[in-house]
This record gives sequence, structure tokens and C-alpha cells, in this order.
Amino acid sequence: MWPRIGGLRTLALGTPGEMRANLNTLVLAGVKTATAGLLTSEYADENEELEHVGERLVLVDDHDALVGLVEVTGVEVVRFADVSWDFARSEGEGDRSIEEWREGHRRYWAREGFAVDDHSQVVCIRFRLVSAGDGGISAGDLGT
Repeated sequence: MWPRIGGLRTLALGTPGEMRANLNTLVLAGVKTATAGLLTSEYADENEELEHVGERLVLVDDHDALVGLVEVTGVEVVRFADVSWDFARSEGEGDRSIEEWREGHRRYWAREGFAVDDHSQVVCIRFRLVSAGDGGISAGDLGT
């Protein structure tokens, strides 16, 4: 299971270190409003259910410390080959085409030990930033 903070699931983007710090910065700047995960590895292997619209997730840093709070605005499971350019752009990572997005994600998941082909099931999550840092987050936001 993924870590929880105040009863909410956490959202740990990318790999620890520079990648996670950069992705968190993009979320906090409002540039990154989506993320993708692999259904069979990142959900099934961790025994996690899919996110749902309206669910709040705690954005965390490398030490599982709260960085911000996001609310899920959309969830869709599609084949890797069917991820749309609109979704890929909303990840806000600077990809210039869907082909560049696919190649980058294929490499990332391969480094994490997951082979991806056109039929791999990808969970496409859209979200909005509710608050940045812990200063604007109340116990009510965290469900406590």
C-alpha cells in the first residue's frame, strides 16, 4: 500500500531526487496537471485501487513530507498507444510531441523495471492544485 497522511493517499511523482523535485515544482506552479501510472505494476503490485474524481492526494517530497494537496479531476485507463497528446501535454514536462512523451515514459518505466508496449494499460490522472505547502492545508483538507 502507498503511504497515507491524515488518511489520504500520497502522490510521490517520479523517482526521488532531482526528478521528483522538478515534477513537484511543476505541480506547485500549475504547469503539471496530470500524471500517468502503469495499471499492472504501480497499482496491482501495490494492491492499490484507482484514484477517483474528487479524491484528494497529498503531494510529497523524497521524505514523504507534505508539499501540497491536489484533487483528482479525471481518471481514465487507456492503452499506452492510446494516450492522447492533450493528456501528455497536461503532464507539463516539456514534451514536444506524443512520440517524445511515449519514448520518455517508455524509458522511465524500463528504468523502473517495467516493460511497456502499445497494449500496456496506463492510468491517466488529471488533477488540480488545492493548496501548496502545508501552511494552507487544514485538518479538514486532510480528512482528519
